[in-house]
Amino acid sequence: MNAIKDFRYTKGMTVNDFVDQIGKVGFQSLHVGKAVEIITRMKKEDATIILTFTSNMVSSGLRGFFAQLIEKKFVDVVITTVGSIEEDLIKANGKEFLQGSFDVDDAQLGKEGINRIGNIFVPNEVYGSFENIIRPILGELYAQKKKWGVSELLFELGRFVMDEHSILYQARKQNIPLFCPAITDGALGLQIYFFKQKHPDFEIEVTSDMPKLFGTVIEAEKVGCIVLGGGVSKHHAILANLLRDGMDYAVYMTTAHAHAGSLSGATTSEAKSWGKIKGEGDAITVIGDVSITFPLVMTRVLGKN
Repeated sequence: MNAIKDFRYTKGMTVNDFVDQIGKVGFQSLHVGKAVEIITRMKKEDATIILTFTSNMVSSGLRGFFAQLIEKKFVDVVITTVGSIEEDLIKANGKEFLQGSFDVDDAQLGKEGINRIGNIFVPNEVYGSFENIIRPILGELYAQKKKWGVSELLFELGRFVMDEHSILYQARKQNIPLFCPAITDGALGLQIYFFKQKHPDFEIEVTSDMPKLFGTVIEAEKVGCIVLGGGVSKHHAILANLLRDGMDYAVYMTTAHAHAGSLSGATTSEAKSWGKIKGEGDAITVIGDVSITFPLVMTRVLGKN
């Protein structure tokens, strides 16, 4: 059992020094330090690493960091929600989300044509540009063939992106599978629906990715999951791991708490009761804003590799 250590500032201290120190301070700081250790072990022991995140994180500036981790092939599988795909395409086409505030008159924002994601502002014309981006792409995909699996479609979308900070671009370039189990739950789903009104033989087969993902997990010698936030992307990863008697390593980062009984707040400890994480699996839950905790943890992990 290690001792709690006082945090001490030193002039010129690096991020690595900072994270190493706070990993010994106590409370959630200990969990940050443990997350660094577990993710470092995942990589060192050549585990198949699954990264899951929700679309609000792509609304933020984490989008480019996710793309960088894919570029470095630090992760082997990515699972996300459909808003991530939409907003990645929007940003890849030069549209910018704006710094805003939590404390605003939302009715007034609505009158000004501004949508709010926490303290990130998105003007109507920015998100409205998605329709103009995706419609010609769907037309090209339809001309290519009529039936697509979801990850297959997302891989092909990367062909229409020329932004190195794009998740779609890097996933295609590095041949990293990108899964989106709830593809209909957003603007992309609406556009696919509208497209099908004129082209009813255009199909998106959502179950075709299940053997692809499940096979990857089952065949892996070891699996580690980095789960940011919750929702369907989190559940899809842990569901797949039920088929192999659980993950070997897991790091959850979330602002949700366990007391409401939600999946998003469910801890790595709770997951062991389901067999989603092995009983002896090395796992930790970090409670805190992922826009802070994830860059801190991964900057230190990358500093070790």
